[in-house]
Amino acid sequence: MTRQPITPIDSPLRPGLDALVARLRPAARRRADPRTISQQVADMLVETKPSVDLLTAAERAGSPDGYTRHTLHTEATFSVSAVVWRPGQVTEIHDHLVWCAFMVLQGAETETLYDIDGDRLVEIGDRRRPAGSVSGVAPPDDIHRVRNTGDMVAITLHVYGTDLSNGTSVRRTYRPGDDR
Repeated sequence: MTRQPITPIDSPLRPGLDALVARLRPAARRRADPRTISQQVADMLVETKPSVDLLTAAERAGSPDGYTRHTLHTEATFSVSAVVWRPGQVTEIHDHLVWCAFMVLQGAETETLYDIDGDRLVEIGDRRRPAGSVSGVAPPDDIHRVRNTGDMVAITLHVYGTDLSNGTSVRRTYRPGDDR
């Protein structure tokens, strides 16, 4: 995965980002159950209908070296990033430190879900998510792997309940067959 520098929120390169951030801010700042917040933010993504125009044409192309994360906005309580996935690109199996909501803006992705059974990592199923799909996840029930199984570039928009300029939202990565 490669990371790109943050483009300021008021940049003409990010049409609609300021309105999206203003809409998300009250929910992201709430002190509530993380699952509730992630679902509310996912619902807001459906309502606001963000588009791939949040990224430049060059950013939308992605990289042959791995999926590319573009951090679009950060503040103390949440961050907004877009991820560009070329066909076949995949994350490691991982979970998160904080809640997350995401929307597929273009293409489709497949999310494989996992659970811990005793001391073993167990695959529990796949969810294919076409353009327009949203999801909200929160620890501790958020172990997953995401991949582009389609034949075109996929773009997803993610909102995390943390300031990503200070690091990552990933708590742990797993390998199939891992013991806890």
